[in-house]
Amino acid sequence: MSAGLPDFPWDLLEPSKRRAAAHPDGIVDLSIGTPVDPVPAVVRKALAEASDAPGYPLTAGTVELRQEITAWTARSCGAAPGFGVLPTIGSKELVAWLPTLLGVGAGDTVVIPEVCYPTYEVGVQLAGARVLRADVPPEGERPALIWINSPGNPHGRVASEAELRAWIAYARATGAVLVSDECYLTLPWTAQPVSVLSLCDGDYTGVLAVHSLSKRSNLAGYRAGFVAGDAELVGELLAVRKHAGMIMPAPVQAAMIAALADESHVDEQRARYAARRELLRDALLGAGFAIEHSEAGLYLWATRGEDCWTTVDALAELGVLVAPGAIYGPGGAKHVRVALTATDERVRAAVERLS
Repeated sequence: MSAGLPDFPWDLLEPSKRRAAAHPDGIVDLSIGTPVDPVPAVVRKALAEASDAPGYPLTAGTVELRQEITAWTARSCGAAPGFGVLPTIGSKELVAWLPTLLGVGAGDTVVIPEVCYPTYEVGVQLAGARVLRADVPPEGERPALIWINSPGNPHGRVASEAELRAWIAYARATGAVLVSDECYLTLPWTAQPVSVLSLCDGDYTGVLAVHSLSKRSNLAGYRAGFVAGDAELVGELLAVRKHAGMIMPAPVQAAMIAALADESHVDEQRARYAARRELLRDALLGAGFAIEHSEAGLYLWATRGEDCWTTVDALAELGVLVAPGAIYGPGGAKHVRVALTATDERVRAAVERLS
């Protein structure tokens, strides 16, 4: 099965990473959006206190976890009562396996954005289905599944309410399941993203939203995410995931409750990213880059109008590693993605080198 999958994106960056690492002052790695700041103390405390967990946890999550996810989704996503929730082992696992878990297969079409997170396409390939890239509802198609992503990765574009409503209407007209990846919802900069769940008027039929605590709470190492929406679809996912052993560890469930219940650490982390974003944005503009979209999320979508690998190589010579836009789809061939996930010291180093 692996023979048909694309090369792992970050493996392609290894030569550039070695070049950047040779810089006398070390590498500034702005390629992968992995958190570098501490896990909040309230979360670590909850994890430690729940560490004596000898029994199997529930795939559905504890009652307390489901209640906290539900409360957070209502509060942060504007969702009305009536939706189902299910914890997931991070969001990438769900993205990769959702088509398969929902029974999508050969002969089915899955719509993904023109420029997007590579795992959407990988998940479609794992299911043996057909990929169709489209940023607007495609005419003449009856897809089985549709992925939308706002704020978008890699480009930080925020979809309008009108665009999201158009996708909801299209999915219902064609019988498709609409899945909205909203992992960057809590990181707005120049535009305020909204959850697709807030636009369903209380009817979540055929609609799911995917969320992650990796960026919001620096919990990438915990693998903590969830899916919310159509209660019947959530029930189907639960039934399959029970058989497959897709269970969030009990201590992580406890940590997730603490993380969702506390917004103070989220505000602090957002402020850190805002400061880093301003520094990197100004430095890139000063170095001749144009910044497109980047209205929300953890990345700056930058271009100098040249092949993305040329840009990657030029920045690697400065000891700065960024992600080539081409790995996110053909539409990203002249862009690079610059992550805000580096320490303040490394961000300052990047700014000095770009200057």
